[in-house]
Amino acid sequence: MALNAFGLTDVGRKRKHNEDAYLLDAERGLFVVADGMGGHAAGEVASRLTVESIQEFISGTEDDHDNTWPFGYNNRYSVDGNRLSTAVERANEKVMRAVVNRPELKGMGTTVVAALFDEKRATLVHVGDSRAYLLRDAELRRLTDDHSWVQEQVNAGILSEEEARSHPLKNVVTRALGGGMHVAVDLIEIPVGGGDRFLLCSDGLTGMVSDEEITSALSSTRTLEEITRGLIDLANERGGVDNITAIVVEVKSVRPAEPAKKPADISREKTAVSHRAASVSDEDITPREGVEIPVIDKSADEQAPKPAETSGTPEKQE
Repeated sequence: MALNAFGLTDVGRKRKHNEDAYLLDAERGLFVVADGMGGHAAGEVASRLTVESIQEFISGTEDDHDNTWPFGYNNRYSVDGNRLSTAVERANEKVMRAVVNRPELKGMGTTVVAALFDEKRATLVHVGDSRAYLLRDAELRRLTDDHSWVQEQVNAGILSEEEARSHPLKNVVTRALGGGMHVAVDLIEIPVGGGDRFLLCSDGLTGMVSDEEITSALSSTRTLEEITRGLIDLANERGGVDNITAIVVEVKSVRPAEPAKKPADISREKTAVSHRAASVSDEDITPREGVEIPVIDKSADEQAPKPAETSGTPEKQE
């Protein structure tokens, strides 16, 4: 599969520092957006750890699918589905370990949305209120359902989508990395075709820009860079009250089925990991010798996953 992609993050107009981080790894077909929370640099640590940990696990399991799955293997999902959901679980563990080792980071967390493309499909996972969209045949489809208090009210018919956009509790998330030793990950696997355009973004974009405006931008003939910068500029023009991060991925072509397996296409351009986050040495955030973090056994994964229990409802703040 041939992919084009462009990503960008911006601090916005109101925040003093950027707690978002993102990853473009077009060679592996891996794209991640993480929106940190906790303030005072802690959110930046959580989002940076998350994108780095996900990339590390996906790259480490690229050629070895027979390794031990630390959270159990879910037979309902493909190998890539298990790789990506496990990568998020491991990222959550790493965030929790950082808090154990550095108590001043207590309360930090991050949302995440990630996509992994193979030759025929896209696998997407998310936790929190960062979103993924698909534009296909000029029609926009939202692929993720926010893990937030206002979304629960929308689903229950208590609030409308328009009311949710301006509700004072719109930043309260009900699920995030860093909220407990286990995190429930939502996963979707969909076939892809040439011309499909995907948008991964933090709520700093969707809180300012409507779905109609996203549809118009993704449907345009502008370059992916122009589309991405245009969406971020529009969010800033509306006030830019939060950090804004967006990645646009375009599927250029999909290989037809072949009788024999051929080497993977390595012609895709690989762009560097982009972290707009505080620089923290690994020595500062990995646990000291003897510190144990319990590992959740997911062997009984036939049951529906439950959200992690927390002492309170996380809210994104400076």
